Amino acid sequence: MKTNLSWLLILFTSFCACSKDNSDDTAEPAPANLVTPRISVRVADPLNQNPFTGILEIYPCDNGTSTYYGNYVNGRLTVFNGYYVIVNGSVYGNNNRELHLPIGDYNMVYWGTPKYEEPIYNAPAIVHPGISTGNDLSTLYFGLKANSNGTYMPVYDLVHSVKTSQIGTEDLQTSLTRVTAGIKVIVTQEDNSVFSNSITGMTVHIGNIAEKMNFYSAEAVNMTKTVEFDLTRSNEGTTMSNATVMLFPSSANPLFELIITLADGTEHTLSKNLTSTLSPNTHLTLNITVGKILPDGSPGDFTIESWQEESETIDFPIIN
Repeated sequence: MKTNLSWLLILFTSFCACSKDNSDDTAEPAPANLVTPRISVRVADPLNQNPFTGILEIYPCDNGTSTYYGNYVNGRLTVFNGYYVIVNGSVYGNNNRELHLPIGDYNMVYWGTPKYEEPIYNAPAIVHPGISTGNDLSTLYFGLKANSNGTYMPVYDLVHSVKTSQIGTEDLQTSLTRVTAGIKVIVTQEDNSVFSNSITGMTVHIGNIAEKMNFYSAEAVNMTKTVEFDLTRSNEGTTMSNATVMLFPSSANPLFELIITLADGTEHTLSKNLTSTLSPNTHLTLNITVGKILPDGSPGDFTIESWQEESETIDFPIIN
């Protein structure tokens, strides 16, 4: 099976730069009973289970706890978690950092970033907590990465699971659940005309977004932040839209703002609280129709003539 996995390597360097270096590695010799478990993962949705394709990280914790155990690498217990390239639910290629663990029961924390066939926002960012062996993962968080203007960047799509496993007697199998939300915005004028060249940009602000997500439970907290992303003009100039952006979940009725920038530097803002909540594992498409912008080449009133919301469960294609 031929698959272009260069995106996985890029993602690994940007998202999976996990923790500290190996300065907290122990010098103790590896136990004689180290096991390298086999891996099988799926993505859960309301209707079925789809084989997972993407990057998968696994953090072994002491049985019944959220205390990070670590992983044996080159015969030493290290901070470095398991890292795998997964295609169709199974491990792919040689660019993997396998788990090597003593026989016993562990509480496995799984984090994944899926691969898509359809376009998705290409510049996500996230603040990853530093991790050491012995850390309580329930006290650590993924965080939003700040822009210079007080807003925050979109995040990676994240899937998650926590499951107890018996190393030495069973393979590692789990069903991953998406814990982020997706949003796509499509803006047109009421007469479907071409947007004026005097419009130099459109930017979206989504408010009431969680500031961070718990590393162990994936619980989103402090839903007070605003995420920013730009819209792109279509080739024919009749729409402004974005590839799907992934966000931490929001509180109910998050504030949506559409900021329209003109060639003279002035900005005009349309705002409305959404009726939908950006919950985990949901996708929201906002079809926005605005009144004619810049009639006769001069700024006019900016109004929302028609506003449609459509919410649906994320169902990105999976390689079969």
